[in-house]
Amino acid sequence: MRLARSRDDLFGMLERLYGQRGDYEAFRGKLMTALRKAWEARPEDLKWLDLARDLEPDWFQREGQVGYVFYIDRFAGTLKGVLDRLDYLEDLGVTYVHFMPCLKPRKGDSDGGYSVADYRSINPAYGTMQEFEEVAAALRARGISVCIDMVLNHTAREHAWARKARKGDARYRDYYLTFETDKLPRAYEEYLVEVFPDTAPGSFSYDADMGRWVWTTFNTHQWDLNWANPAVFLEMVEVMLYLANRGAEVLRLDAVAFMWKRLGTRCQSEPEVHMILQALRAACRIAAPAVIHLEEAIVSPGEMIPYLGAGEHTGKEGNLAYHNSLMVQFWSALAARDTALMTHVMRTHFPPVVQNATYATYIRCHDDIGWAVTDEDAAAVGLSGPAHRAFLSEFYEGGFPGSFAKGALFQVNEETGDKRISGSFASLAGLEAALEAGDVRGVDLAIDRILTGHALIASYGGIPLIYMGDELGLLNDYGYADVPAHAHDSRWVHRPAMDWEAAAGAAAEGTGVAARIHRGVRQIMAARARLAPLHGGNATLVQDTGSRALFAFTREAPAGAVLCLFNFTEGWHSVSADWCRDNGVRLFRDGLSGSGVETGNGRVALPPYARLWLM
Repeated sequence: MRLARSRDDLFGMLERLYGQRGDYEAFRGKLMTALRKAWEARPEDLKWLDLARDLEPDWFQREGQVGYVFYIDRFAGTLKGVLDRLDYLEDLGVTYVHFMPCLKPRKGDSDGGYSVADYRSINPAYGTMQEFEEVAAALRARGISVCIDMVLNHTAREHAWARKARKGDARYRDYYLTFETDKLPRAYEEYLVEVFPDTAPGSFSYDADMGRWVWTTFNTHQWDLNWANPAVFLEMVEVMLYLANRGAEVLRLDAVAFMWKRLGTRCQSEPEVHMILQALRAACRIAAPAVIHLEEAIVSPGEMIPYLGAGEHTGKEGNLAYHNSLMVQFWSALAARDTALMTHVMRTHFPPVVQNATYATYIRCHDDIGWAVTDEDAAAVGLSGPAHRAFLSEFYEGGFPGSFAKGALFQVNEETGDKRISGSFASLAGLEAALEAGDVRGVDLAIDRILTGHALIASYGGIPLIYMGDELGLLNDYGYADVPAHAHDSRWVHRPAMDWEAAAGAAAEGTGVAARIHRGVRQIMAARARLAPLHGGNATLVQDTGSRALFAFTREAPAGAVLCLFNFTEGWHSVSADWCRDNGVRLFRDGLSGSGVETGNGRVALPPYARLWLM
């Protein structure tokens, strides 16, 4: 029945991608065999989960979903160590954990684990695949789904496929994009955008073992796969279902925008990318339907929505996609004390609802922040795109007069002048600087910024992702510079080890900074779980408050609405009570605190960095 349901979604795409090839029918037969084999090997308890998820297909959109993201070694030391932290996760309200890259990487620099040498093995520093299965089962027993990274665009140079290619095996050489001379690579590079211009300039590397040029978008040790070869698709389906059968419930498909190459383009978000992603989702719906796909595509607002399914792919592509624009606009509005750009971008580029999919919302992650503000969007609200992006970089690096932030420069694009920034949520929000200065009010404001950010991602729509330590206000870790493997990459400044002493103090309901933040985040996520309108399938309608200090949206649902209001400044502001009524408010009660909201003089007052969910 599942094959019948998804047959057209799978083979309709594959015929367009590979149907003209003479080996297509043989490939199709091998794929069917792989799907049947994976289904037969699927553990019984996961087959029951498949059935439950088929009966409740909106499970990942529900208002009770809360994500938590961490590096295994920095959170618990090893996979087995995670078992000792299950109570902590459950107490925070977590229903989804993302183990940052945990598959076996190459030795040495592995781009934080994204240079994968073996998709079927766990990084030995963390444990074994058997231990992964045990931990996944323990989490599943508590209603917590495990997400792991599956890098689709490239493998490590040391992967078995690449090793065979380097030894001259023609079959495996065709798994990658290699060239006898640099003539064609140079032609491609006229249109490509460098991802890491400082540490890995260019998009091609010469490999002396093969005597050929290799497409390496991200690093010389990360070889781009040739997705025009159906053998690559087959290999990745087998890997995907292998990981699903080990207990992974969410596959974070990494670097998907780069998967298809076409001369004369940026080689990003080409139409074939969406065909491949629809076909991969269909393969999962056939053989492991409990599994959903999170598509990692950090692209401009206009390019992002198709990764959740648009046009012919509507409802058939990614289940989740990172809402990078929401994150960028949060930081932009916070620095500028002005939400006009945020309101414009969120209203213009994002539909109120997406079909069979939702967002992964976040304020910080393991990566740097690139200021994805287009010149066109900036101009629409009277800003210069280059000037605003430069302002944001200087502000969050800490150099702009009056900045509360302490961040670190990550990369500079010399051609455009654009800079990217590293830094923990708390340090960028002003907590580090305020603590160093002994500024009590500054600490209070920083805590409010942090809680406002969490309230935003908890209510906007989708699964809110808490990055490890943000719930405690962990600061920048400058010790990364003393670790040779990390010193070249400032992103390690916001990847500190978990502070379990602070976590223990927070759990004891103390009055310190960590306890205040932890308590606030727990309350926000608990309030989210109580409010049915925050279901990811309900519409998010961005509203114009008439004040550039405020950002607002309505979450509409058949049983009623929630109007979410946020103050992005240190000052007091207000909105008309009648305006609130016009936007769905029937009960002036805050869904976050459970308290009544005063409407004296016909207005709702919003203190500095206020967050209100009006019923």
